[in-house]
Amino acid sequence: MTFFTRLYLYCSFKTYEVMILTLPFYYIGLAIVGIILIIGVVFLIRNYIHLCVERLTAERLELALKVKERARRIQAQYDTESIVYTHQGPKKKSRKYQKVTVLFADIQGFTRIVEQLNPEVLIDELDQLFFQFDAIVEKYGIEKIKTIGDAYMCAGGLPVKNSTNPIEVVLAALEMQQFMEELRRNKMIEHKDYWELRIGIHTGPVISGMVGRKKISFDIWGDTVNIASRMESSGMPGEINISGTTWQLVKEFFESQYRGKMPIKYKGETDMYFIKGIIPELSVDGEGKKPNELFKIKLQHIRFGDVEESVLNRLENELSEEFTYHNVKHTIDVVTQVEIIGRGEGVNEEEMLLLKTAALLHDSGFLVSYKNHEHYSMELAKEILQMYGYSDDQIEEINRLINVTRKEALPSNHLEAILKDADLDYLGRPDFIPISQNLYKEIQTFNGKMSLKEWNKKQINFIANHKYYTNTAKKLRQVKKEQQLMALKELLKEQP
Repeated sequence: MTFFTRLYLYCSFKTYEVMILTLPFYYIGLAIVGIILIIGVVFLIRNYIHLCVERLTAERLELALKVKERARRIQAQYDTESIVYTHQGPKKKSRKYQKVTVLFADIQGFTRIVEQLNPEVLIDELDQLFFQFDAIVEKYGIEKIKTIGDAYMCAGGLPVKNSTNPIEVVLAALEMQQFMEELRRNKMIEHKDYWELRIGIHTGPVISGMVGRKKISFDIWGDTVNIASRMESSGMPGEINISGTTWQLVKEFFESQYRGKMPIKYKGETDMYFIKGIIPELSVDGEGKKPNELFKIKLQHIRFGDVEESVLNRLENELSEEFTYHNVKHTIDVVTQVEIIGRGEGVNEEEMLLLKTAALLHDSGFLVSYKNHEHYSMELAKEILQMYGYSDDQIEEINRLINVTRKEALPSNHLEAILKDADLDYLGRPDFIPISQNLYKEIQTFNGKMSLKEWNKKQINFIANHKYYTNTAKKLRQVKKEQQLMALKELLKEQP
């Protein structure tokens, strides 16, 4: 082997040796770079996910707050014009209410009692009495106005207007007298003097407002207040004396005894009645003392009128004109039809209440968002209906009914079938074509453009696959719906 051959082999060996020795460092470097790249990508993905979550959370929070605001506005009939700003800060303007029930309660012979009782004992017993009265009026959503000595004054139907205030105030008066009767029995057992209470009630218009500068208080004024005071002074211990006006509003719930007429200055005469108790069939065990479930359902039907007025008012004033189909008219139609179909299907009074309430609120979610509006309708129902005395079970059932109005949902019980039929009642009505055109305009606005021919094809497919679930709806609308389907097919043939 020559020198040059040995030199070549030696150099080749050294080159491979260097390559072999440096090879691990090369791969380690690649691995490090790869790890850095992976960490960078993970970091970017994490930041992106974090931003998405933050954005989604903010959107959901905004929608949740919007639901609460809409619910508050519906319940409180909120109006920013009722607030006036003074140097003392925001203050409610004086406001007139057309239907408020005022209650006056006064302890019989209080002056004589004051002379006989120790002052500390007197104040303690009076405080116990008014504390119980406060709890009773709070239970029925009645506003305490003031106490003057031994006189107690409260009013129902303000600051939030409602139609049930005459009934609720009379219920509160009955509880007050029942509490006084219990005190009387205890005092008699202890051989002590007892107090007796006169109560007077009248319903009518009042003006409310804040009075005072340093010590501001809420008060009411008007003939209604004066007449309620006269009812109290003309009453008898242990009795509830109401005016003829109030009696007309509560006579379906309470038994009464006619007392005659009382002259009112500049007003002529008014009838007077003693409330003797709740009508037996509306009371627990027929005793006339506590309202039973039937009483509560009848009361809720009256209260539904308040919910209806508030919701329809918000839909009319706050939905944009772009809602050419899902507007206040559609809601009124569904409420009307759900009652017609419900009566035809023989539902009971509580079921009718649930159906009408669900129909009223089923599209209220459009006040919050067009997308997934049924979800927000259910959220609004949870927020609103508790304020109007609906039970948790009733609200849960109403939400199940609202949920079935989703396009893809199928009814699973009789009530759901009734609401589903009422919601799509227009498919079998004579005015189907103009209503369908309104729905087409709305879809064009919110869901993107679609040709009239495409729309009519969708309508034909929808009607062909649609069916009414209740016998009443089938009798009322099925034949006409089939005629609408034929008319649409003819219309489609004429379109280019």
